[in-house]
Amino acid sequence: MFAIAIDGPAGAGKSSVAKAAAKALGFTYVDTGALYRTITLYMLENGVELKDPAAVAAALPGLKVSLEYGDQGQRTLLNGRDVSEAIRTEEVSIATSRWVAHVPAVRAFLLDLQRELAARSNVVMDGRDIGTVILPGAQLKVFLTASAEERARRRTLQLEQAGESADFARVLDEVERRDRQDAPQLEQLPPDGVTLDTTGLSFDQVVQRLTGMAQERMDRKTEGEEG
Repeated sequence: MFAIAIDGPAGAGKSSVAKAAAKALGFTYVDTGALYRTITLYMLENGVELKDPAAVAAALPGLKVSLEYGDQGQRTLLNGRDVSEAIRTEEVSIATSRWVAHVPAVRAFLLDLQRELAARSNVVMDGRDIGTVILPGAQLKVFLTASAEERARRRTLQLEQAGESADFARVLDEVERRDRQDAPQLEQLPPDGVTLDTTGLSFDQVVQRLTGMAQERMDRKTEGEEG
């Protein structure tokens, strides 16, 4: 199996790039962020105090998160219910990044699921700690980044296209806050990772560079096996 692990700061376009790259390569795309968002949605719907890690951990046995793949792409299920759209609100996004994603019990809860998905097929997986904790043996580890202003602009446009009101200054403030919050983890990137700065690049250019790196690694792997 061949695995591509994509990490990077908030708003770098990890999910959209990973999804497009997976389609181009014929790989399975695993949106790990969707898994964390699903847990957050469950906590919000059930009135769990998100600021209390113990309360969040105690609520985990009551939920089941799974991913399904079909002609329409990835579907995220919460206890059998399709929540693919419900987890994309700004409320869920902010709550996930501020509280839920940092709870050790949550990260442990999802660890085996993510590894099982990578063991079944060639995957492109994006999210925090993918190349260091989840898939340390991934053949290609990419750190996808862009300037804070560029990431805020993209996020604002994304929210507007989804029909939600978005203020650029507020989004930029949230991006910079998350950068400060995630700094310790982002400093622990794998030494064998490759940085891809997307500032000033079009979406297609980013996807092409990523798939090009993957194809080069796969060709090298094939040559090694034949040799």
